[in-house]
Amino acid sequence: MSLELLDVFILVLYALLILGVGLYMSRSKGGVEKTSEDYFLASKSLPWWAIGASLIAANISAEQFIGMSGSGFAMGLAIASYEWMAALTLIIVGKYFLPIFIEKGLYTIPEFLEKRYNSQVKSVLAVFWVALFVFVNLTAVLYLGGTALDTIIGNGDGSMVIYCIVGLALFAAAYSLYGGLSAVAWTDVIQVVLLVAGGLITTYIALDNVTDSGGFFNGLLYIYDEVPEKFNMILEPNDTGYSDLPGIAVLIGGMWIANIYYWGFNQYIIQRTLAAKSLGEAQKGIVFAAVLKMIIPLIVVIPGIIAFVMYQENPEIAAQFTNANGTLMNDKAYPWLIATFIPTGVKGLILAALAAAIVSSLASMLNSTSTIFTMDIYKPLIKNGASEKQLVTVGRLSGIIALVIAIFIAPVLGGIDQAFQFIQEWTGVVSPGILAIFILGLFWKKTSAQSAVLGAFVSIPIALFFKIAPKGWSTMFIFPDLPFMHQMGITFLLTVLFMLVVSHFNNNGGDDKKGININKSLFKTSPIFNVISFAVILMLVALYSIFW
Repeated sequence: MSLELLDVFILVLYALLILGVGLYMSRSKGGVEKTSEDYFLASKSLPWWAIGASLIAANISAEQFIGMSGSGFAMGLAIASYEWMAALTLIIVGKYFLPIFIEKGLYTIPEFLEKRYNSQVKSVLAVFWVALFVFVNLTAVLYLGGTALDTIIGNGDGSMVIYCIVGLALFAAAYSLYGGLSAVAWTDVIQVVLLVAGGLITTYIALDNVTDSGGFFNGLLYIYDEVPEKFNMILEPNDTGYSDLPGIAVLIGGMWIANIYYWGFNQYIIQRTLAAKSLGEAQKGIVFAAVLKMIIPLIVVIPGIIAFVMYQENPEIAAQFTNANGTLMNDKAYPWLIATFIPTGVKGLILAALAAAIVSSLASMLNSTSTIFTMDIYKPLIKNGASEKQLVTVGRLSGIIALVIAIFIAPVLGGIDQAFQFIQEWTGVVSPGILAIFILGLFWKKTSAQSAVLGAFVSIPIALFFKIAPKGWSTMFIFPDLPFMHQMGITFLLTVLFMLVVSHFNNNGGDDKKGININKSLFKTSPIFNVISFAVILMLVALYSIFW
């Protein structure tokens, strides 16, 4: 499908706006050379609204627009638990984790590990995170973004995917690698307005077209009446998708492992809060992001359900969701809606919104990859006496290298169905162990450095055993064919138990010398944070009560 001239004009206008703002924010002020704090932490000058917008822009990408819509097509509204429970997770991170991180003046999350444990723990996890960002996060966002654009502006046969991947990569690099976090965060403010507005417009038009009579609310009621099972938030064992979202585990089980790891200890997310003017400003930004999180399912999950209803009703449409081998491709849901129903002009805006989601996440991941490599690997291990100018240069070069590697690897991901769920499952192999290291390091003063190092290595084979062990083996553990959320929960608990035992023997039952002293005053939050947090919690209770 080719774009009309008006759509192309809107896309070009968007690109020029983002590049203009990004390069303007990248400039050296007063002719003074950028320091590492300027480049990696935006001079610690971000206000709350920029932090909140940037958190969402970094998080929402093709992984959500394409992958989560595909999961909405396959399993329904239940996949929205990743978004709605993330809102509650953000509140917890803002109240209990941020005060400690900001008090310690961190540049990176691995830096916390050095201050709490030792440099060995930091180095191990720093190398791991750089590898994860390059080989999983960057490649997945590039591939999903390229696939989406190929479906919308190409023939959907994959012939344009590589060109789209390269174009997205170059666009993100054009301003983020030069300007650092400041350029990323300020352009994110524009990007998040675009992606939310564009997403809402797509949902509105799709709902308006799902019935003959038209209308947003008519469409919403119609899809609910047609597929009420797609609106169950808590899945039963016989429901489609139960192995991915196993019932009550989304509220009191393994989803907490995924969410707390991602929102609390993920560099490319938490880096925005570390760049805040103050702790209070960071907390207001994070609760603003929690509010935005509540509306995300409307723009990334509901479209997938709409596409499923149309797929069920029309054999001609159904044929468009299968590949040459006859395999159902759920992740075509969102691109198909755009290609089919969005009119000229508006399509350019929607494509700009999708590009904004992809590019903002790419820029964030690039910046965080270069931050960790420069501050946690290059500076302490390669050149301890590096100047500020050298650190900024290394940051830019490492970002370029990471991007080139990701471009070459991204096309290999072809053929993955429900990409969002695929990414969650494989990230879930490593997240339980990392979460155990951080949670015990933050809140249990007896945790030793040796237990953290050993815990990081032990957790992975534990997770892999539950994930890929022969089915006959799993019967030994009561839980045959264990859903991956249960795998994460059990891996986390076993890793914690292992670290508790090791720490006990390391410290003879006493406190570790680097244990963090916690006092209640550290977790005191402002009235506005408390009021908005309470409102978000009430909304969550209402949503899960209605769609249980």
